[in-house]
Amino acid sequence: MMNQPTVLVTGGAARIGARIVRRFAAEGWHVIIHYRSSSDEADALAASLPSASTAQCDLNDGDAAVAMVEALATQHSNWRALVNSAAVFDPDDVTALDPATNREAMQVNAVTPTRMAQAFLAAAQSSRGRCVINITDMKLENPNPDFFSYTMAKHALNATIPMLTMGAAGDEDRIYGIAPGAILASHDQTQDETETSHRLNLLGRKTGADEIADAALFLAQGHLRSGSTLFIDSGQHMLSQDRDVIYLAREGA
Repeated sequence: MMNQPTVLVTGGAARIGARIVRRFAAEGWHVIIHYRSSSDEADALAASLPSASTAQCDLNDGDAAVAMVEALATQHSNWRALVNSAAVFDPDDVTALDPATNREAMQVNAVTPTRMAQAFLAAAQSSRGRCVINITDMKLENPNPDFFSYTMAKHALNATIPMLTMGAAGDEDRIYGIAPGAILASHDQTQDETETSHRLNLLGRKTGADEIADAALFLAQGHLRSGSTLFIDSGQHMLSQDRDVIYLAREGA
């Protein structure tokens, strides 16, 4: 395990995070599966993979997250990638920012992953440079007033990508973004709403979670210029949608 390339995936026990974990594991990486409360899911996923471990941390606690990164850096001699996938996605809108929702969204979706990236770049050792991959959102280019605090936080996280690129210590260090569109059922969607909303993009097709995982592995190999963001959304970011697709599908727009 010590000589394998290692990746930490936050929110890696379920949903897109778990797909990313499986993709890296299939390519021979040791994967560290971060979770907040999904211990059973994290343990089961780790047990199913050739080389995996788990790490628990509530990302509302930025100090604890930094301490986790610093501890992991002493345990893995070839820690090559950090994928900031964990996020909270709770509703508020442009007319009524909810302070509690905003505080959690900014902390979990922006501040803590940024502090983790800084700690990773300062402490992790790798034979081929270090790579941070921030999962953002296609709302960066196609905003709407729904899930206001979530979107604000994703914009804040995106803003760190060029700045972290400028501050990275090593010539081989890379900082990237992946901006997904609608991928999995979210919030309170029904199955029919999910099927409809996920085709509200330029190509009229469902974007698969495995496409996000493939993009993360590609970026971790460091072939693109640092600071780049890949939009994996079947062209959704090229449209102009005045509501979140959850509500567009629900309202039949």
